[in-house]
Amino acid sequence: MNTWATTPFEPWAGLAGGILIGTAVVLLQLTIGRIAGISGITAGAFTKRRFGQHWRLAFLAGLLLASPLYLLFAGPFPVQTQVSSLWMRVAGLMVGFGTRLGSGCTSGHGVAGIARFSPRSLVATLVFFGAAVITTNTIRYF
Repeated sequence: MNTWATTPFEPWAGLAGGILIGTAVVLLQLTIGRIAGISGITAGAFTKRRFGQHWRLAFLAGLLLASPLYLLFAGPFPVQTQVSSLWMRVAGLMVGFGTRLGSGCTSGHGVAGIARFSPRSLVATLVFFGAAVITTNTIRYF
């Protein structure tokens, strides 16, 4: 049986992260009328041209630079995984497949879609989280 480490409860870090994500979603919607779903932003970065591509590339650059900037200004942060890097890659590919299958990702549906009262996003988010609960419990207890 595997032993699982618990994560310390850090409400202030979670609150700060939630505020930053919510602010980014609202600003993107108010300034250029676009939804902050990472799968759509990533796909558009490779298919759109001119302004449609520029803001997407800037958004992705911000995502990619966040960790190195945090490391530079705040120092190292502990990262612990319970699985090998191979399983992490497999999981990433499965998430990408699910994102295309579900016509969006958790950020697009779960943050921006639910905030706009989209029924499709509500169903997609319930499926995402239901699958996560089932997967987590299956891995932990079997």
